[in-house]
Amino acid sequence: MSVSQEIHTRLSAAFSPSELQVVDDSESHRGHAGYQDGGESHFNVRIRAAHFAGMSRIARHRAVHAALGADLVGRIHALALDINT
Repeated sequence: MSVSQEIHTRLSAAFSPSELQVVDDSESHRGHAGYQDGGESHFNVRIRAAHFAGMSRIARHRAVHAALGADLVGRIHALALDINT
């Protein structure tokens, strides 16, 4: 399973989002720190879920990182998050 698919699967399971987009943006970082051949190092995630209602921005980010797990987060160089209800 690709990293993109893993991100999508774990976030779907944790939050049952109304919207979830996972974009591998690695190619636009070619030549920069953390880039690896084949991509799967830089991601943009847009997620909308009722679960995030009433949570601060920091709490939302922590919840997403916890749902992804340290094993998956450790394989990602950059993760841009757009989180809302």
